[in-house]
Amino acid sequence: MNRDPIPTAAGADLQGVATAHTKPRVLVVDDTDDNLFLMTSLLEDDYELQLASSGQQALDMVTSAKPPDLILLDIMMPEMDGYEVLRRIRQDPAVANIPVIFLTALSTMEEEQLGIDLGAVDYITKPISPPLFMARVQSHLERSGSARRLEALSEKLSRYLAPQVYQSLFDGSQQAEIRTERKKLTVFFSDIKDFTASTAKWQPEDITRLLNSYFTEMSRIAADYGGTVDKFIGDAIVIFFGDPHSRGVQQDALQCVKMAIAMQQAMVNLQALWRDVGPGKTFRIRIGINTGFCDVGNFGSQLRMDYTIIGPEVNLAARLEQAAEPGGILISDDTYALVRDEIDADQSVSINAKGFSEPIIAHAVRGLLDAKGSERKALEQELRNMRLRLDLNRMPAEDRAAAALELRDMAEWLSA
Repeated sequence: MNRDPIPTAAGADLQGVATAHTKPRVLVVDDTDDNLFLMTSLLEDDYELQLASSGQQALDMVTSAKPPDLILLDIMMPEMDGYEVLRRIRQDPAVANIPVIFLTALSTMEEEQLGIDLGAVDYITKPISPPLFMARVQSHLERSGSARRLEALSEKLSRYLAPQVYQSLFDGSQQAEIRTERKKLTVFFSDIKDFTASTAKWQPEDITRLLNSYFTEMSRIAADYGGTVDKFIGDAIVIFFGDPHSRGVQQDALQCVKMAIAMQQAMVNLQALWRDVGPGKTFRIRIGINTGFCDVGNFGSQLRMDYTIIGPEVNLAARLEQAAEPGGILISDDTYALVRDEIDADQSVSINAKGFSEPIIAHAVRGLLDAKGSERKALEQELRNMRLRLDLNRMPAEDRAAAALELRDMAEWLSA
């Protein structure tokens, strides 16, 4: 039997939601007013209550701006029973983790098992024992609150770890113990050319804003290509491919070089952003890449560990970065041997690198090769009052004719 919503002693409609979420919010769903009244008398002193007399009304409250922390759900209701309400809640990722307790007169083992299988955290049969009922409500709210706090904490911790490391720790494939292994990795180093000297007279907040925008964009690109971000050192970035997950040595190297190309291309947009901050506040990055055997894993002590890489091959990547031209990418001969079928690069050059007794053979990357082995063009031209960027890698074939027509019109207009 359905009647109007039951008011509290103070006359407030319990279907409304309190403006301040100072208490745990509990939604009671039942089509019988007597049951709603009983739940209200038991819960209203300790919890912020929401009452719903139908399944659809309950779903509307669950998906509102103020969803409940716990749902007490009757099963036998007209139009939509409690089982269907729970199915729909569990299908919505935004609210799927809200704990649901079935509170029902149905008492067979089959019905209880169905409720648990659908995702209910508990199954309480009527008539209830108030002390036992209150204890179980409190217990599930505490568990849910602890789970939310752990989830929020893990999300915060994930920002201090590379996504691959975070995932491998939480899925159990990697342990938090001092252990390393020797693997063939592709190592990436980059820095902003003359950053320290150029920013010597800057305000700290301008430096922070520039670096944060730079690191954010570079980290996004690294994630897109599957790189493990090792660390930020001042304005430098260290990334490696091949651990904790690998696509194979050749594909790891190729992904790393493609990532480097994408980062240099992204610098065009960043430079435009930085110019808006103030005159002269724009920079170019240089990149070095090397492939070789490194020690990778957890280094440190039992109190604090650092997941990183060490070895001469790491140092070589850093030396290549220091030798690269601003806006350029310099890769070792070992890396080039793995990517030469898809990467266009200059003929080998010999570099005298600090810490290496013999000259290092390196290649300057120009871009990607298409299926026929010709270079994919990405044209960038900047004059004092003109900036042009043309990237055939990303331009669909149907847009090229329109681009050519637009360029001709611009040339005619300039000539006139």
